[in-house]
Amino acid sequence: MRSIIIAGAFLALLGCANSGTGNIVQEPPQTVQVDLQRYQGTWYELARLPMFFLRNCVQSEAHYRLRDDERIEVTNRCRDDDGEWQEARGVAEPQVEGRTDKLWVRFDNWASKLLPIKGDYWVLYHDEDYRVALVGHPQRKYLWLLARTPQVDAATSDELLAVARERGYDTAELIWRQAD
Repeated sequence: MRSIIIAGAFLALLGCANSGTGNIVQEPPQTVQVDLQRYQGTWYELARLPMFFLRNCVQSEAHYRLRDDERIEVTNRCRDDDGEWQEARGVAEPQVEGRTDKLWVRFDNWASKLLPIKGDYWVLYHDEDYRVALVGHPQRKYLWLLARTPQVDAATSDELLAVARERGYDTAELIWRQAD
């Protein structure tokens, strides 16, 4: 049962399942194109909006590797409040050919084998040096503040929060990464 919950958690980490039936009340958030070569590597979750599947996750990180077919190999890790690390693997690919701001992510787990579940992964912001990024869901259900390091200074954190608010995300409920 625990592995089922963890698998679902990692699908939620990169976005919710997109059934195509939801109504967007407000305009979708602004996104930015991504140089996938520069985006690959390790990203640490600094903070996220609450979600059921990650309720026990106190530290998360994602590892991205650009494949020869221009898709991205995804490995997500989550340390739960008991100190155990769980891992999920998947693949990300552009939602629209030639654009890299909006990706579909599909994890290799039992749920995605039964149902055609793909998560929305919209890149809302990244700095010039690809040191920090914001990723969210088009209906603003999920938001992640990401960095190449497990911690950033207050000015960088404030900048990420300001951009998230500009994109229409409520940051009052963010859950911050626990220190090591």
